[in-house]
Amino acid sequence: MTSRRVTRIAFGVIIVFVLAQVVWWIIFQARYIGGVTETTLENWRQDAAAVNALLASSPRDSALIEEVQRDYPHLYFEDGRFVLDRSAVQAFTNEQRGYVRMFAFEGPFFSLVVLTGLFIIAKSLRTERELKQRQQNFLNAVSHEFKTPLSTLRLLVETALYRALKPEKQRDYLERMERELTRLEATSEQVLASARLEQHASTQPLQSADLKSAVQSVVERSRSGLEARGVRLETSYPDTSLPVSLDPDALSIVLNNLLDNAAKYSSGAGKNGEKRVRVRVEAKRHLAAVHVEDEGVGLDPQEVRRVFDKFYRVGNELTRESTGVGLGLHLVKSLTEAMNGWVRCESPNPATGKGSRFSVVFPKRVGASASAATRDWLRLERSPDELK
Repeated sequence: MTSRRVTRIAFGVIIVFVLAQVVWWIIFQARYIGGVTETTLENWRQDAAAVNALLASSPRDSALIEEVQRDYPHLYFEDGRFVLDRSAVQAFTNEQRGYVRMFAFEGPFFSLVVLTGLFIIAKSLRTERELKQRQQNFLNAVSHEFKTPLSTLRLLVETALYRALKPEKQRDYLERMERELTRLEATSEQVLASARLEQHASTQPLQSADLKSAVQSVVERSRSGLEARGVRLETSYPDTSLPVSLDPDALSIVLNNLLDNAAKYSSGAGKNGEKRVRVRVEAKRHLAAVHVEDEGVGLDPQEVRRVFDKFYRVGNELTRESTGVGLGLHLVKSLTEAMNGWVRCESPNPATGKGSRFSVVFPKRVGASASAATRDWLRLERSPDELK
């Protein structure tokens, strides 16, 4: 059995034991109180019988009657004899029933407290287990992302050193070396950027910029590399400028990660096997958004909430074919929020589950006041359909 299964069984046994113990405790208390009630009422009846027998020998002894009424408040003198006081009996019975109700409420409340504590402990254990798994995934991914390019580079260098290569072969080797170095550089950049985020130094001071121009600049610099990977890049920009506050270097990291992610997980189902990726920039009232869409494998609804977690990647790192260390989307979210923006992920085609759309949203610096822009931005977060 796996540790997760053992934990579930252990928690299940504890829950069943607690519930059974509480039910037994309530039943025991109810029976005990019922027995005490019957015994007390029977004793009161015996008191009445004994007092009546004593009174039969002195029927007119008023001092005896007063003493009995003082010492036995549950008895009532009526028609020359003592009987149980109905009000006393009713008060006593109600008091005992109140004890039963108290235990009946205390039992479920105790169960709720225990189950809540178990839920918190189970959630903490699950979070810790997932964090350890993501950290292990990160270590495996980093080892793979560094070891594979280095092994390839060593092989290419040794081949070039010890063998006479034709010019075209030399160029091919150099191009492959350049790709492996780019891969190493991208991995190092992600790790260093994540380290800077941990030190609260995620971005430089924000500056006013045109979002459309900034996105165009990043996309055009990345176009040749994406096309070399079989990507057919489509773009759509508004006619007007979109002034926002951002850090150009941070925006470059955000868009490059989104474009790399789209290229990595696209299936190549377009014309001539091309991977179709679309970049759209649009405005809505006081907001400006960048959408990066692909027609790839898509995301499971359960994964959408977790793809921005640090080190999180779907699947096993030892068998995964796609590259990466689980930091790309974490950097996208963290850097966007550091620029006072917001990012979301969704599937453009929920019916088929294919394709993904990542949207990066910024408040514009024009028109309304900053407070109005902020309110509109927060409203969009509650109603994400605004910028579809």
